[in-house]
Amino acid sequence: MRDMLGREELIPVEKALQILFQHAPFQLPNEMLTPLEDAYGLVVSRDIISPEDLPGFGRSTVDGFAVRAADTFGATEGLPAYLKLVAEIAMGERPQCALHKGQCAKIATGGMLPEKADAVVMFEYSQRVEHDSIEVVRPVSPGENVIQAGEDATKGETILKRGHRLRPQDVGALAGVGLSEIWTYKKPRVAIIATGDEVVPAREPLRPGQVRDINSYTLAGLVSDAGGIAEKKGIFRDEYEIIKDTVRLSLMHSEIILITGGSSVGTKDVTARVINDVGSPGVLFHGVALKPGKPTIGGVAGSVPIFGLPGHPAAVHICFEVFVRPVLELQSGAGFDRFGRHRRTLRARVTRNIASSPGREEHIGVMIEDRNGEPWAVPMLGKSGLITTLTKADGTAIIPLTKSGVREGDYLEVILF
Repeated sequence: MRDMLGREELIPVEKALQILFQHAPFQLPNEMLTPLEDAYGLVVSRDIISPEDLPGFGRSTVDGFAVRAADTFGATEGLPAYLKLVAEIAMGERPQCALHKGQCAKIATGGMLPEKADAVVMFEYSQRVEHDSIEVVRPVSPGENVIQAGEDATKGETILKRGHRLRPQDVGALAGVGLSEIWTYKKPRVAIIATGDEVVPAREPLRPGQVRDINSYTLAGLVSDAGGIAEKKGIFRDEYEIIKDTVRLSLMHSEIILITGGSSVGTKDVTARVINDVGSPGVLFHGVALKPGKPTIGGVAGSVPIFGLPGHPAAVHICFEVFVRPVLELQSGAGFDRFGRHRRTLRARVTRNIASSPGREEHIGVMIEDRNGEPWAVPMLGKSGLITTLTKADGTAIIPLTKSGVREGDYLEVILF
């Protein structure tokens, strides 16, 4: 069936994504050997195996005295255990002694445990009674206040699996096992094509009827945040041949193409025609049950996904998060995160009644405020042509397409920026 404008009826967001992923022959990006200091945010292209134990030796996690735990059993303030101090362990050096029954060694956090030591007594639970002995007023159990060799990672263990996007802690762990280079996928290149006779560069003064290019900058930031390389191609007039030539050139050097503006059914909107003409299978959907973002186009030319995004700035942001980010994740080698594990979300109660159009998934910018220790979502209501509603927001709340609205106090899922 077609709607009153002659288009296919709107399809739900999940259905649109399903169609896209069924028809797009996604290809993994090329690999590269990357210096560890440049690897943050990249996706691991091969399983990473630890070449050594981490740590490579048993070490203390506190300042205190290395002991044999059994020598402290039963110690109390009224009946302390007395131990002979036989050494002070220097940082970064191997202890030259082994502990025997009734002996201890002074040790700092991170110091290497001497042989036969299996615990550390904190300074707070000991005191010197002579220059070469201490008393312990609290017992420790074997393994207390120490990290054993290989407890963090063992030689031959898989530390990170292929498809994992590297976080700061991941890079730190790889440095800890002595890796200076790793295999990663190259970042996908995303072409950004702005269209519209009324759109001018941000640096230019405006004449009546003109607007500055907001969407290219918004999309470039979103692409970078999602792990891609943004390539702004420029601003182009709403003319079929100009846009078609630009898309064709972009297909040669891009893994994804984003066209902003020209996705509705006005006489000068040519995006759908261009996508159909530059390669098969062409347009896969045109019009989704999403607010804002109803006129969104999704298509594929060869192996390159192409999106026709609305011209309104707030709609562009939301459509990117809903449609482009999942594709970009897949194109970067990370895989399609159907369960949203990489999204920062929370459940918050809405502060007011909000009416919604049944049959359309609605995304609303919200601020999060604390009320008696519970998060509440304050709607930042505004039209899709307004970008500042999102600059004031902490995220977007989702009203499912099955609902006709929400009441004050209802819970909503909020995707945080």
